[in-house]
Amino acid sequence: MPSTFPPTASNAGLAAPSLLARARITKRLAIFVLLANAVAAVHGQSNFEEDFDDHDKSWKEIALQLPAAPRAENLLPFYVSPTATQTFALDAKSLTVGADDVVRYTLVTTSASGAKNISYEGIRCQLRHKKLYAFGHPDGSWSRSRRDQWEPISNNAANRQHAALAADYFCQDGMVAGKAVKIIESIRSAAIHAVIIK
Repeated sequence: MPSTFPPTASNAGLAAPSLLARARITKRLAIFVLLANAVAAVHGQSNFEEDFDDHDKSWKEIALQLPAAPRAENLLPFYVSPTATQTFALDAKSLTVGADDVVRYTLVTTSASGAKNISYEGIRCQLRHKKLYAFGHPDGSWSRSRRDQWEPISNNAANRQHAALAADYFCQDGMVAGKAVKIIESIRSAAIHAVIIK
């Protein structure tokens, strides 16, 4: 028969610490779980961001070698826009696709008055950026550009030569559109086609 006597002071003293200890353990476990989840979330966010940055961090630009001065017989004109105030041609002998996936080339720009500007440049398709490496001089020498940093390509200017090269010849889906020979052939074919239409 179960006892009908109320719990003694000693019995109550034993029961209370047991419940209190369980409550403390439960509370500590809950805090531990919350902290573990917070750490996992921060670590996951860090990995998430690194997934996007790793490719660019591992990219390294190759050492630059300036080409020979452009010759008139190697120049390939290309269309820019109906509002262009200058004409543009690319030196076929200078065009390269580097191991760093940068398309480098010599550009010859001619103003309406006939003044020519020669520049050695690069386009990086992955980020759609351009870089101006050097300016050419009439004696065939080069001088380094003071703005030899990567910059976004603009598509809004009347003289949108970089946007035209990237969109029409150099790049496809964020990657280089092929080897140098293929790119040169594409520019040459477009130039021939434009002459035929005229």
